[in-house]
Amino acid sequence: MRNAKLIPALLLFLSQPLSAQETTNTESTEPAEPPVLTVYTYDSFASEWGPGPGIETAFEAECECDLRFVTVDSSTGILSRIQLEGDRSPADVVLGLDNSLVVEAQNTGLIASHEIDAGNLDLPQPWDNPNFLPFDFGFFAFIYDTERMEDPPASFEELLAMDDDVRIVIQDPRSSTPGLGLLLWVKALYGDQARQTWEQLAPHILTVTKGWSEAYGMFLEGEADMVLSYTTSPAYHQIVEEETRYRAAGFKEGHGMQIEVAGLLKSAPNRELGRRFLAFMLSPAFQALIPTGNWMYPVVFPEEGLPEAFADLVRPVRSLAIDPQGITEHKLDWIDEFNEALSQ
Repeated sequence: MRNAKLIPALLLFLSQPLSAQETTNTESTEPAEPPVLTVYTYDSFASEWGPGPGIETAFEAECECDLRFVTVDSSTGILSRIQLEGDRSPADVVLGLDNSLVVEAQNTGLIASHEIDAGNLDLPQPWDNPNFLPFDFGFFAFIYDTERMEDPPASFEELLAMDDDVRIVIQDPRSSTPGLGLLLWVKALYGDQARQTWEQLAPHILTVTKGWSEAYGMFLEGEADMVLSYTTSPAYHQIVEEETRYRAAGFKEGHGMQIEVAGLLKSAPNRELGRRFLAFMLSPAFQALIPTGNWMYPVVFPEEGLPEAFADLVRPVRSLAIDPQGITEHKLDWIDEFNEALSQ
């Protein structure tokens, strides 16, 4: 038989495992794993009630990638983590630092230029930082319960002059973004007289908590008359709880302002995808989730306007901020000043 010599070869082929027979075809038809974009952020941003899940869904729909949020307890924690990891960090993007930390973060040498036009943002002040791109902003304020406080202070001076039995809860500037915001707010208002201001405020401070959640919880439980938070906090109660009793005290001198930012790491494993995410932050899909997800102001207002509850919020007559370079140079001294004044 002419084909007799082919029989052993055919039997050998048929005896091989199927995977060995189809190796070439399998390798060519298996779908490639989508690229992973790793974003460091703070806990509440990526929580189920924060804007993170919606942002993840929206960005993955257009990037064909896997967006993964890695959470840290605070913005200062984010900075500490990338400083510790250095150029070995697995992160592509850091999201949640603010204007008080940008210079310190830039000084690490770990942040790349974002290369995105940020000239048409709805911010109270111009933004021209080449390394960090804003995604929301807000104003620090003291929140009170209208059912417990009929005559809230209308200025920082009135806050200092309140009756001794009025108690407030604030956060630690070493571990909390609002706590640091209050520190800078006082310094912007009182400058070299900040220490005396803290000494005047000290009798009213019930406690200084590590973070915002603990402080706000104490306030809601009735342990304090006022709590340091944001002018936008009452919008949460009105929209989610249909409760209008909580208000922010508007101060005639102005309010400290916070601008939250994101940046691309120079060592990012997926640098171009990271830069694409930064550009996405300014899109309607991202910005629409900020007012009722992060309970802050978006940096690009939606065409349909902000939620109705935002119309009732305190609008600061003046936005108070300190030059970021000055913050980096003097922050530790100002924290020492705060601690010494409150420990007397």
